[in-house]
Amino acid sequence: MPETGYVAVFLIGLLGGTHCVGMCGGIVGALSAGVPAASVNPPMGGVAGRVSRTASRSAANWQLHLAYNAGRITSYTLAGALLGAIGGLGMVLNNVLPVQMVLYIGANLMLIALGLYLTGVTALLAPVERLGHRLWVLIQPLTRRFLPARSVAQALPLGLLWGFLPCGLVYSVLATALVSGSAERGAGLLLAFGLGTLPNLMLAGLLLARLRDVVRRKWVRIASGVLVLGFGVFGLVNAGTLGGRLWQGVVCHV
Repeated sequence: MPETGYVAVFLIGLLGGTHCVGMCGGIVGALSAGVPAASVNPPMGGVAGRVSRTASRSAANWQLHLAYNAGRITSYTLAGALLGAIGGLGMVLNNVLPVQMVLYIGANLMLIALGLYLTGVTALLAPVERLGHRLWVLIQPLTRRFLPARSVAQALPLGLLWGFLPCGLVYSVLATALVSGSAERGAGLLLAFGLGTLPNLMLAGLLLARLRDVVRRKWVRIASGVLVLGFGVFGLVNAGTLGGRLWQGVVCHV
């Protein structure tokens, strides 16, 4: 049975789907449009031919979106491993300075800022995303080599690169990875988060217009933001025990 902390992070990814669709909706829509007709048109006419072509195109779309998201989640997982390892090194100083507590409080403040960001109350995470934009400026030109993505071989590396898109949602969870205490836990944390974002982005690619109408509704964004904010508030209230049972298995206790 999964540790409760990983379940919590999975839910954060799932609840933050309104933000994911806004950030990555364009690229997943392009993937849907990028399936070449020649690859999905069997030599068949009439109603049977149309049904067969529709089914083939749908299967090709699924393959592209799965490959793209596999690449994106892999990038998140590798970044989580790196931040987890860095955080683990910081724990060495724990006897001199309460490094773990400082990192833990900072991570939960990031979650609170994310909750407010999703509700539209304030753009507290916008400055953080602007910092990540410096790296993205260097990476973005590489994505053009794989666009339009018409095959898995193009969609997978595109997803790997797109995983570095400046995103306050990702940065909030990466901040939590710093408190995990190891590369293994940091990677698991971001893997759980990435899997949480998967349903929204898969649907965004296959039902883009309809899903956008749903996630743009104010009550959906507010409900998601309040729930994510609740994770951060719970963490701060229970800072004395480094989150208690909610973050079991994620936060390193030393």
